[in-house]
Amino acid sequence: MTAPIETTGADARPETVLEGAGRKEIEGRSLGRIAWTRFKRDKAAMAGGIVVVLLILTAVLSKPLQSLLGLDPNAFNQSLVDPVLLAPKGALGGISWDHPLGVEPQTGRDILARILEGSWVSLVVAVGSTLLSVVIGVVMGVVAGFYGGWVDSFISRMMDTFLAFPLLLFAISISASLQGEAFGMQGLTLRIAVLIFVIGFFSWPYIGRIVRAQTLSLREREFVEAARSLGARGPFILFRELLPNLIAPILVYATLLIPTNILFEASLSFLGVGIAPPQASWGGMLTQAVDLYEVDPMFMVIPGMAIFITVLAFNLLGDGLRDALDPRGK
Repeated sequence: MTAPIETTGADARPETVLEGAGRKEIEGRSLGRIAWTRFKRDKAAMAGGIVVVLLILTAVLSKPLQSLLGLDPNAFNQSLVDPVLLAPKGALGGISWDHPLGVEPQTGRDILARILEGSWVSLVVAVGSTLLSVVIGVVMGVVAGFYGGWVDSFISRMMDTFLAFPLLLFAISISASLQGEAFGMQGLTLRIAVLIFVIGFFSWPYIGRIVRAQTLSLREREFVEAARSLGARGPFILFRELLPNLIAPILVYATLLIPTNILFEASLSFLGVGIAPPQASWGGMLTQAVDLYEVDPMFMVIPGMAIFITVLAFNLLGDGLRDALDPRGK
């Protein structure tokens, strides 16, 4: 017979404790860690995030990459273009080891170099205008939602007024009128600044309405009432109690707004009031391709795919962040 197990004495332990003695202790997880776990499960969002990181690195390192690869976005290579048809020599727009994405019709400029050069322009305009609209929209939305009354009515009517503007026509008129030199700036710097201002300043009501609605819900919560009971004033409650709880919707909307602004910048460049040549931009490349797509279809496909991949990646990232930060929104 098996000897009975000793259950008396100082070393006696319950079986449940003995079974779990070698296991890892349960650890609490922060909200950020929980959101990151949810985000990692979304393969599409992870893929979009990886592409976004690569696009940002490409834009930041566009100049060094061009120097490393020996590319010049404005160098003409007439020897690579058929003098009669004005089309690139070779198949698929002149794709070769020296020119992986081919060359432009008529000029022979390297398309890879111009895609790299145009990447930082598109991202600077999109991110800059998004930051401007987020700052204005968050401030206006929080103030309107928290104070209410005539303040809310005034800011809401202001939002309605801005939303009534025909943004595209207004952007075209401003961009076309501010040529040459203005506000101490000129050339490419002036063009980028004008685009950031026009796109960002007239887009803030969209995020302003979202932040206002969230603030109206949060201002009635217990933690706000507790802060008031302790003597906290309006500015303290706004910046220490409400804004930290608004970071998630602000971050998600900003991520989804960037691809919209990329498309808007490309549209303005396509219409001829955005980035002026010879500076490369994806919208400007599409403008040139309109008259040459029959000669070289790849000249339109490549910048179009660059815009498509960028917008898709940001949208996938934004959707993934929304689901990770607010799973109830599914």
